[in-house]
Amino acid sequence: MPVTDSTTGSSLDRVLAGDTRALARLLSAVEDDAARIRSVIKDLLPKTGAARIIGLTGAPGVGKSTVTGALVGAFRAAGRRVAVLAVDPSSPFTGGALLGDRIRMQEHATDDAVFIRSMASRGHLGGLAAATPQAIRVLDAAGFELIIIETVGVGQAEVAIASLADSVVVLLAPGMGDAIQAAKAGILEVADLYVVNKADKPDAQQVVRDLRNMLALGHRAQDDWKPPIITTVGSRGEGIDEMAARLDAHWDWLRSSGELERRRQARAREEITALAIAALRARLAAGAIESGGLDELAAQVADGTLDPFQAAEQLAAQAEAVPYTRG
Repeated sequence: MPVTDSTTGSSLDRVLAGDTRALARLLSAVEDDAARIRSVIKDLLPKTGAARIIGLTGAPGVGKSTVTGALVGAFRAAGRRVAVLAVDPSSPFTGGALLGDRIRMQEHATDDAVFIRSMASRGHLGGLAAATPQAIRVLDAAGFELIIIETVGVGQAEVAIASLADSVVVLLAPGMGDAIQAAKAGILEVADLYVVNKADKPDAQQVVRDLRNMLALGHRAQDDWKPPIITTVGSRGEGIDEMAARLDAHWDWLRSSGELERRRQARAREEITALAIAALRARLAAGAIESGGLDELAAQVADGTLDPFQAAEQLAAQAEAVPYTRG
């Protein structure tokens, strides 16, 4: 969807007024990196910062979508407006989201206080879509009190969720070797809450014991918060109220300890760095195209007449003359 100066303002007004169709269109524009979206984000910023951002991550098959749907129900029972960003794998044919998570959350489809959006990962690493940070801002400005991000379920790369969420929930399930994989992936360092789902299956308590043992051996920077381990049966809603209560307790701790401000500043630093790197890459590509020098530099490096450091410096010098224009 092309975003023009005239439509941006009116679309933004409708989003702030609670128009879900306008919200969906604006999120599509954000996801497509449409022109003028930068000005939209700038206009939204004063209206952001109030939402709680909860990230759910875990290996495929642990029941993330089922638990997310149940958690939405628990928060709605408390009268809260909830948005869900379900990052799906990209379709190999269209590049769009496969919508698998939406299928499992149909019970909330008619609730005006729940907004569910599937976003295609489009090959982006870490189980997230590249547009996720800006989509969060849009949903925050639209007045949702809680924004739940469900990652695509790619396994060991999912620690990326820690850079976006205020509270990180790691889901595991018995019989999948998840505890060991979590340790290998470094998820022990980022999780604020562990949920062993499908707790009605054999060996669920073994997963709990494994987690407790690894937590006892591990070191966390946030020593004031000890990540609890709870068990759930998401398909029956068992343990979901406790999960919501633990997330509320973590939110209270974040605000009282000053950790919330620290995390959000760290998030902003990472986002600024990522955008700066994207801008540099764009300028490098544009400079190489305009000068036609990249192939020549590559040929010299390949035949040994130029070292790669000198080639990189020359390419950077070519890029300096090219202004970066986003969108």
